[in-house]
Amino acid sequence: MTDNILEQLTAYIAFEFLKQPNRNIRPDEPLLSSGLIDSFHLVDLSLFVENTFGVRIDDAELNASSFDNLNQLVALIRSRQ
Repeated sequence: MTDNILEQLTAYIAFEFLKQPNRNIRPDEPLLSSGLIDSFHLVDLSLFVENTFGVRIDDAELNASSFDNLNQLVALIRSRQ
């Protein structure tokens, strides 16, 4: 299941935010701190996570501590399922 979560997150970010559907994003690659995505994308990404994986993300969690790389995001999702 974790691989499926990772694949879905990667595909969504690459297609929706980066406009590069074939872009490979490493699980440990910084998203926010590197500028790959910006803070405006956090709301869209959290809505995608909530709708796709059926978990709740608090507004206070929309930061680099929870969303800076795919490993962190997968762990957050898994902890809520």
